[in-house]
Amino acid sequence: MKILLAGNPNAGKSALFSRLTGSRVISSNYPGTTIDYTSGFMKIGESNAELIDIPGIYSLDREEKDSDVALQMLKTGDVIINVINATNLERDLYLTLELLEGKTPVIVALNIWDDALHLGINIDIKKLEELLGVPVIPTVAITGEGIKNLVENIPAAAAPGLPALTREKRWAKIGEIVNQVQQVTHRHHTFGERLADATVKPVPGILISLLVAAIVFLIVRYAGDGLYQYIMEPIFQFAWRPVVTAISNHLGAGFLHDILIGQLIDGQIDFLQSWGLLTTALYVPFALVLPYIAAFYFALGMLEDIGYLPRLAVMLDTIMHRFGMHGYAIIPTILGFGCNVPAILSTRVLENRKQRFIAITLISLAIPCASLQALILGLVGQHGIQYVAIVYATLFIVWIATGLILNATIKGFTPELVIEIPPYRMVPWPIMMNKLLYRIRGFLIEAVPIMIIAIPVVNVLTMLGIFTAIASFSAPVISGLLGLPQDAIAAIFVALLRMDAAMAVLAPLSLTAKQLVISSVVVVMFFPCVATLTIMLRELGFTDLLKSLGIMILSAVIVGSLLNLLPI
Repeated sequence: MKILLAGNPNAGKSALFSRLTGSRVISSNYPGTTIDYTSGFMKIGESNAELIDIPGIYSLDREEKDSDVALQMLKTGDVIINVINATNLERDLYLTLELLEGKTPVIVALNIWDDALHLGINIDIKKLEELLGVPVIPTVAITGEGIKNLVENIPAAAAPGLPALTREKRWAKIGEIVNQVQQVTHRHHTFGERLADATVKPVPGILISLLVAAIVFLIVRYAGDGLYQYIMEPIFQFAWRPVVTAISNHLGAGFLHDILIGQLIDGQIDFLQSWGLLTTALYVPFALVLPYIAAFYFALGMLEDIGYLPRLAVMLDTIMHRFGMHGYAIIPTILGFGCNVPAILSTRVLENRKQRFIAITLISLAIPCASLQALILGLVGQHGIQYVAIVYATLFIVWIATGLILNATIKGFTPELVIEIPPYRMVPWPIMMNKLLYRIRGFLIEAVPIMIIAIPVVNVLTMLGIFTAIASFSAPVISGLLGLPQDAIAAIFVALLRMDAAMAVLAPLSLTAKQLVISSVVVVMFFPCVATLTIMLRELGFTDLLKSLGIMILSAVIVGSLLNLLPI
């Protein structure tokens, strides 16, 4: 399908084109002329469509090159999206009536709708649709408001085939239409409107997003810690430990004990390190991850239901397209600073394989979880805040560089962000809590079975000495290229179990500030913890998981080696 975007200059046509097509844009000269036009691709359902932004014109009957080219292009389209400036309805309707006299189906995008409302311009959409005979969709191209509705209604575009009118009769008809559909009153902006405007504009929007991110981080961190320390950990220590201890005593040493209970640490069951089906396989998803999952989804639900998340996504959409994703990818990225597991699960909001692969890889590669950040601040921060800044600056550079490389090398279409922008509203608590419970149940249904499968596999590989062989084989790289002591190898492989545990292993090694910076970066980048790994397998599949792990391991070695060469 070839869709043409037609409208007056300054009707917001270019902004609407960018909102619909994203980054796949081509500029060309119309054959035989020097008139520029822009084309790109957009998604309509499961199909791709070509969108052409024809030169902005006021009328088709003017003897100008732009009008002539536009007229020629209009004959080639399957559908015309006529962009009207809602604050200049009378002026823009002249071109609309001309388009409706043709045979090509038309749909009207009543753009700059927010400014019209702010100015007290009230337009009866249903009446306007009735008088024109085509769908009329209010849109705000800058924020994305109404874009989803516009795309969904493109198949409903109509060609009423109005009789050709003289110039005078067109203006008379426009006057009749405007008198019936438009009323102008004086009004002031509400606080909600001012806030809605601020959150999608670059400067205030970025400042607001930083404030929101800080608040969400605090909620997630402290709520997650509270649920873990005061609910889940006591359940496992005081209720479940006697049960598994009795089972352990009954089974005695042997293969079945190693599979169900795992290894005893100093003669005791250690839920984190025993690696049994009844110990670690249950402890990791329920005690370590579930508290943060609940806190993440609570904060996420609040932001969703308040109406902030769509605005954040729209504000960062152009930037995120440079990394092969649209604006909504910022949400999983932010969640990753709490825990990578819910962050990876939330990448399902991205439409295709390319976007999900890039998002999951970048989250696993360069976004440290909350518990890991706490230990980085504690260990590295002892030597000075400047070293903590180096760790985060390195990870930020890695995130940007890897995103640019993956976007350039992975084939696939990155569709434009098409979402509804709801008004700000109070949180509907009953609905939000039901949604929270639904998401938690979904996580448990998906994560627990994978953990139950992963634990025995890791145990068998450990029994066969595979991990020990890998550690010995990689020792020259760790000590030579990265400049870390031999004992640091253990910490890097403990990261497979839990990131903060890996950092804890580094604590007694008396590392220098430079070694702590390198080891912190490598632990974050090298390999995901087992909880993240199992979710990555579920979301990416085995082949793409191997590709993502390869990128992580190679990047960790390269970045760690470069840091070792720097005079930190």
